[in-house]
Amino acid sequence: MYEWIKALHVIAVISWMAGMLYLPRLFVYHCEAEIGSKQSETFKVMERRLLKAIINPAMIVTWLAGLYLAWSGHWFASPWLHVKLALVLAMSAVHGFFSRWLKDFAADRRPRSQKFYRIINEVPTVLMIFIVIMVIVKPF
Repeated sequence: MYEWIKALHVIAVISWMAGMLYLPRLFVYHCEAEIGSKQSETFKVMERRLLKAIINPAMIVTWLAGLYLAWSGHWFASPWLHVKLALVLAMSAVHGFFSRWLKDFAADRRPRSQKFYRIINEVPTVLMIFIVIMVIVKPF
């Protein structure tokens, strides 16, 4: 069962990361769309569906499967897992920020620039790199 849960965890992580990398890119393009335009309304639908149908469920499955793996593999005493969990908490916080910004776009509020979303798009990538290093290399 452990290997099946691990496979589920990896699939969920890939899905979560795909959404976490795509949503801020949609925000960049949404900034360019005129408020009230058909394009802006289309971005609202795309962003909402991405968050509700892919990103949120993938994050939940990632957490549940990951905690099961840590528990059943007796990893909770391992320092690398503590670092990984801190990084995954940071990823979850970024997810929360994305959710809040999506609500801003849905209400036609745009307090941030395209440049901001282009830069913030790199945060999940950096977190992902360090998370993968913790899991594969287990440096401590």
